[in-house]
Amino acid sequence: MTVQRFGKRVLDLAIAAVGLLLLAIPFGVIAGAIKLEDRGRVFFRQERIGKDGQPFRVWKFRSMEEGAQERGLGVTMSKDDSRITKTGRRLRDWGLDELPQLLNVLFGQMSLVGPRPTLAYQVAEYDDFQRRRLEVAPGITSLAVISGRNALPWKRRIEFDVEYIDRWSLWLDAKILLKTLWVVLVKRQGLYGEDGINDTFIPLDEDSKTGDA
Repeated sequence: MTVQRFGKRVLDLAIAAVGLLLLAIPFGVIAGAIKLEDRGRVFFRQERIGKDGQPFRVWKFRSMEEGAQERGLGVTMSKDDSRITKTGRRLRDWGLDELPQLLNVLFGQMSLVGPRPTLAYQVAEYDDFQRRRLEVAPGITSLAVISGRNALPWKRRIEFDVEYIDRWSLWLDAKILLKTLWVVLVKRQGLYGEDGINDTFIPLDEDSKTGDA
């Protein structure tokens, strides 16, 4: 492990630990609001694929109705999706549903910055270029998040992920973290696709045939 990589892990641990301590009371309030709305689970746990293709279960505050993935658009989501709860919509608008992933950072499954954790069905369709996303730990935020988030087609998001891996430095992580606050909390851009529906993953060769960029 290089000095910079060691520094990244130390920074991840420090910010995740302090963040979880500072957010303990807000997390309690959010958990209460979720529970009061429909008596369902507070957290949404889903298997994602991390560094080197290793599966792990991601932590998120539940923003949709129980069993939502078996109905409607499945793993895809739209701006006016009826499966999103009232509390969940507020959490998603402010990016608060993702904050429990600080636990994944603490456990070493994720980093503060890195390609967003992906689903197994997507990894099964990856070509060699796309598989490069798995060279580093997935992140709570990423270069793709601050560059357009879900408004970007998958092809472009993966290009940003690989660019991040090739350009990585602690300074780049710091810039991404700071810009994330602006994009997610102030501008609140890119939560959904341009047509109001999040882009369905398309393998790179098929994406190229459609002309999407």
